[in-house]
Amino acid sequence: MPNLFITAVTAVIFTGSSLMVKAQPSVNIEKMSASAAVKKSPKFIPGIVINGHPVRTGRNITGREFTEGYVHEPTLVIEPAPIENCTALQFKYALMLDMDVENVTNTVLFEEIDKWLDTRYRFGGTTEKGIDCSAYTGTLLTDVYGLNVSRTSRNQYAESEKIQKDKLQQGDLVFFNTRRRGRGVSHVGLYLGNGYFTHAGSSTGVTISNLDDTYWSSKYLGGGRINQSASTATAATE
Repeated sequence: MPNLFITAVTAVIFTGSSLMVKAQPSVNIEKMSASAAVKKSPKFIPGIVINGHPVRTGRNITGREFTEGYVHEPTLVIEPAPIENCTALQFKYALMLDMDVENVTNTVLFEEIDKWLDTRYRFGGTTEKGIDCSAYTGTLLTDVYGLNVSRTSRNQYAESEKIQKDKLQQGDLVFFNTRRRGRGVSHVGLYLGNGYFTHAGSSTGVTISNLDDTYWSSKYLGGGRINQSASTATAATE
């Protein structure tokens, strides 16, 4: 009988130990869960994004580029600086000329261009009902810069100081030979910057094009700058 009692007690002890051993993992899991529940989410410096956030790419209006793709690790995303005091006109032409808004400063010029934009081409025309290339550049030079030039593109070329392509500045003239046959100047536009110029094209009317376009680059003859003395001489003869 004593042996049976000892055996029973021993069995209870071992059973209790076994229960304690089995119960211990559960207790640990509960402690870990409780610890995880009270642990605060990590805070990061503003501007840092973590896995799972898609990042858009492209070029903003100020020309700054940002990275496209899916962020797989903490990445610093630089947001473009806000554009202050930007007019709708500046924004429009900054997009058209692929340049910073800050560089669209001659509002008188762009207001004048905006007035003529999409006006149809008419040979010999000088009004908003129809205008040709030299009348258009002459109007811009007079109304914006106070310069007087001759009526034809050929004479405007003769009166201008010749400027290399990489030295062109906004307000300079750009000249082309668009004839299928023959040589010499037959078309003129006004340079705006970043390779772009405005002109009255025979098939497009008043528009904006780029010197690097295949057609215009093959027709380009050179650039010219009208100085005040040439303008004064022209005005005196008219």
